[in-house]
Amino acid sequence: QVQLVESGGGMVQAGGSLRLSCAASGRTFGAYAMGWFRQAPGKERAFVSTITWSVGITYYEDSVKGRFTISRDNAKKTVYLQMNSLKPEDTAVYYCAAMKKSSWPVSQPYYYDYWGQGTQVTVSS
Repeated sequence: QVQLVESGGGMVQAGGSLRLSCAASGRTFGAYAMGWFRQAPGKERAFVSTITWSVGITYYEDSVKGRFTISRDNAKKTVYLQMNSLKPEDTAVYYCAAMKKSSWPVSQPYYYDYWGQGTQVTVSS
């Protein structure tokens, strides 16, 4: 079984920055990609960003392009999400997810096999 543990959430003012981390652990871990989704109150879970584990190809939802950067540390089995120029509309619970096999589109939550417990990000105006 694979476990994903997020950290780094918190409260920040608009224009500020946060860095989320997601560490994978378990007996075996082999992911095609890892990514981030978010869910705001009353809304469905939405894609934010994904990175392929071996090559490092990145994908972003349009509203975060230029503000968020996803990266990974293969040795630490950890994926990061650097969030800059945060806006109140970025407020949500952020979830880390891992996809075992190559699937398309990567923005579809259905294709992710493992999920973290979520970390709250609150951006005040």
